[in-house]
Amino acid sequence: MGDGIGRHRGTGSGAESGTEAGTGTEAGTGAGTGTGAGTGTGAWPAGRASAAGSRPESRLAQWLRRRPRSARKAQADAPDRESLLLAVAAAGLPLAPAAYPSGYRCSCERIGCPTPARHPVSFAWQTQSTTDRAQIARWAQAQPEANFITATGMVHDVLDVPLEAGHSALRRLLERNVEVGPVAESGDDRMLFFTATRGTPEEEDEWWPCELDCHPETMDEHPGLRWHCRGSYVLVPPARLPDGREVAWVRGPEHPLPDPLTLLESLTDACARYAGENAEPDRHEVAWPLSR
Repeated sequence: MGDGIGRHRGTGSGAESGTEAGTGTEAGTGAGTGTGAGTGTGAWPAGRASAAGSRPESRLAQWLRRRPRSARKAQADAPDRESLLLAVAAAGLPLAPAAYPSGYRCSCERIGCPTPARHPVSFAWQTQSTTDRAQIARWAQAQPEANFITATGMVHDVLDVPLEAGHSALRRLLERNVEVGPVAESGDDRMLFFTATRGTPEEEDEWWPCELDCHPETMDEHPGLRWHCRGSYVLVPPARLPDGREVAWVRGPEHPLPDPLTLLESLTDACARYAGENAEPDRHEVAWPLSR
């Protein structure tokens, strides 16, 4: 997210029309459009001093450093990071700080981090997660590069599917005028559908561990689908991933959270088609019995 527009630069004629002596001075009658006159005979054309302070920077170097006007306008128009995070909190999704890319590594500096830039900073992320605007603003300002996670199973769940399957399902759902809710793309391979949580059942045995939801390889009936519920989390936009990828909204958090069961059939069908179209033969199939 942008931090605002770059610095204002004057366009006055005083810096260009005057000459400058070894100890000469410049004067201007306006911040940007005033006229000025230099005194003496200068050895260098007027311009901005270089980093070393010994020689004014050439106009060519100044021009090369200028950002294109379109880039400055895009940065100014883009919502800033803190505002986007506060919008997520306003929708009721609890947030906590997460790791972020640091060069080619994860900011946690753990050697061989298995989920670089995708995990919470604190082991107490479940109790740390909050929707308090003041706390989130303090985190965002104190850790300007940090990603943020949202803890699922409290207010919302997330149905996490392959990106291609997610786009297919989203088109079908919108064509049928189904209330979809917030949707985000995570990197270039996953799509996240935010839904209302299933709630707290009277019988705790009705819960299944989220560890199973997050490893769909073991769930042949729902290939590629991950249901993040109690005990899990996902990154929320805006978030940066390694290799320049990001987590970004397709449909923002202003959309109400739908019942997950209204999306589940379309998502599982899309995942099944995706798995069938991308299936590869098992090259490691065991050629002898594993037991006698």
